[in-house]
Amino acid sequence: MIKRALKSIITASFIFSGAALWAGDDLPAASPDRMQSHIEALSKFGANSDGGVDRVAYSDADIKARAYIIAKMKKAGLKVHIDYAGNILGTRAGKNSALPAIMFGSHIDSVPGGGNYDGDVGVVGALETVELLNTANITTDHPLEMVIFADEEGGTVGSMAMAGILSEAALGDVSASGYTRGEGVDRLGGDQSRLKDAKRSTPIHAFMELHIEQGGFLEAKKLNIGIVEGIVGIRWWNVIVEGTANHGGTTPMPGRHDALVAASKLVIAISERATGMQGNQVATVGKISAFPGAPNVIPGKVEFSLEIRDLDSAKIQHVFQVIQDEAKKLEDTLGVKISFQASNVNIHPAPTNTVVRTLIEDSIKGLNLSYQYMPSGAGHDAQDMAPITPTGMIFVPSIGGISHSPKEYTLPRDMANGADVLFHTLLKLDKTNF
Repeated sequence: MIKRALKSIITASFIFSGAALWAGDDLPAASPDRMQSHIEALSKFGANSDGGVDRVAYSDADIKARAYIIAKMKKAGLKVHIDYAGNILGTRAGKNSALPAIMFGSHIDSVPGGGNYDGDVGVVGALETVELLNTANITTDHPLEMVIFADEEGGTVGSMAMAGILSEAALGDVSASGYTRGEGVDRLGGDQSRLKDAKRSTPIHAFMELHIEQGGFLEAKKLNIGIVEGIVGIRWWNVIVEGTANHGGTTPMPGRHDALVAASKLVIAISERATGMQGNQVATVGKISAFPGAPNVIPGKVEFSLEIRDLDSAKIQHVFQVIQDEAKKLEDTLGVKISFQASNVNIHPAPTNTVVRTLIEDSIKGLNLSYQYMPSGAGHDAQDMAPITPTGMIFVPSIGGISHSPKEYTLPRDMANGADVLFHTLLKLDKTNF
């Protein structure tokens, strides 16, 4: 009898902190109502008539929303400060201050005409995780840091600064708020003159980001959680098609060197070739211009954008090579010249850490939730953190796959599921050595 009791104690999974002893199955659960109340409170900062928000980084609305979150962080017992890039950091002490911190969070700035869930869910989920730790009276071994990154929508500015890859020249760019990024950093309580000091100088044990999917896969498949395998790489080109401009009324159809016809055929080929390949690659033409642009003139020149995204840089290059081959065929058959000018947008894929993915999966299974591994087609702060620390990312469903829109919506229950997974994963990370 005594042996059985001892075996039960030894084999049970416990988390110990102070006077609290929690069995894994008895840990507190995230509150959908509490999370939704924070979402609704944030929605008032920068609210517009469409039901969304214009809470662009560095705006007055952004500053007021940050003040709201800071107050909630302090109420939850976090020690809050703002770094030189304007990132908000809330620290919760661990049992061993010599250990590197576990960091988790997201952003609260929006695109113009944005919704109330992109970024916000990750911040509210991080705050909820702190509340759960407090409820359970758990003190982790590692210190914890909740982060709200500055200006994610303007190009992951805050996380780039933390990773030490934001150039000082970028501070001169004018943001959607009308302020330069440098002015904006100062408005948020940072210091543009000390941007270099925003680079993280102490190690981070791991970084976790909870986020809405911003696509429709999870909802369509009726899945609770997406485990992000990585954030896709992005490359841009400006494609130039040169033909011969001529009179639209006097030039016979045979023998024309119509740049717009050639461009149209190439645009269709881009879609067909990218669709026909196995994998999750995407290729997009989002902007096109014809010259000289008169209704009675055969276009002699067309320029359009090409964007290719995938988790594998080699796959991006392969897709591009296939498109170049299609362009060569059109040059030969239509008598035009097609050239590709690479832009300065060359974002490398950022795979998440395999160990962290496994811990997320274990947490999901323990919570009896459904899930699937998947890539992130959108950029996130996690992509800047992945090169400097083991990084994981959790997706929750976006209703209708809608994002960057006032119609953006995630169910409170889904937000709470994500926060529960984050909470359980952080506890596992606390006991994990990389």
